Amino acid sequence: MTEDLRNAASKVPAATAAFWIVKVLATTLGEVGGNLLSMNMGLGYLAATAILAVLFIGLAVIQTMARRFRASLYWATIVASTTAGTTLADYCTRSLGIGYTGGSLLLLALVLLTLFSWRAVLGQVSADRIAGRQTESFYWITITFSQTLGTALGDWFADTAGFGYAGSAVIFGAVILVTFALHLRRAVDGVIFFWAAFIMTRPLGAVVGNFFDKSGELGGLALSRPLIVSILAAAMVLVLLLMPQRAGHHRVDAE
Repeated sequence: MTEDLRNAASKVPAATAAFWIVKVLATTLGEVGGNLLSMNMGLGYLAATAILAVLFIGLAVIQTMARRFRASLYWATIVASTTAGTTLADYCTRSLGIGYTGGSLLLLALVLLTLFSWRAVLGQVSADRIAGRQTESFYWITITFSQTLGTALGDWFADTAGFGYAGSAVIFGAVILVTFALHLRRAVDGVIFFWAAFIMTRPLGAVVGNFFDKSGELGGLALSRPLIVSILAAAMVLVLLLMPQRAGHHRVDAE
């Protein structure tokens, strides 16, 4: 295999500051967007999930088939996954009645199971080494479960545990900062930090989104969901234009 092939470009962006900014915006957008479809547009959780799942699967297939990293395609797929995750989590925890606790535990188990399976099959779960159909499949399955987990976990902290939206946002933000500090001190390696931060930014976005769009009686600001979605989408585009993202690079021994 040539040196060019061994140093192939990843199909996902490098985890720079811009990546994490856009990730938080995307997860917040997904929460509010999911509520907009299921509640404001009256589709309900199941119908909204079905529509969004088709959109996500279609984008994920295009993303997997693409020959190189495209920021617009990647983030469109992330937004589709986090929006579908919002309505799916609400359907499971509310319509099916498994509750926030049951939903959070189930989805956390699925995230961990996927990561362990990924590790067992491919020998690593590094998110800067995403190229090849098998690796990309594990990557997007993990993301799907983590995006769904975020809504259930955010609701558990805000409602069941009683921290409210603002309090829950502080907790998730603090967890991410502590994990980052430990990573800087080399107490947590890069792979663990990435997935911990990736998973925790989802409930962070969920509670921030709910803080914006829920009624004052529930502790929110009751802002217009279409307005919030428009502002967040514009902010994502602005960050991507001002802070262009590059693909991560990695070494590939065999595929």
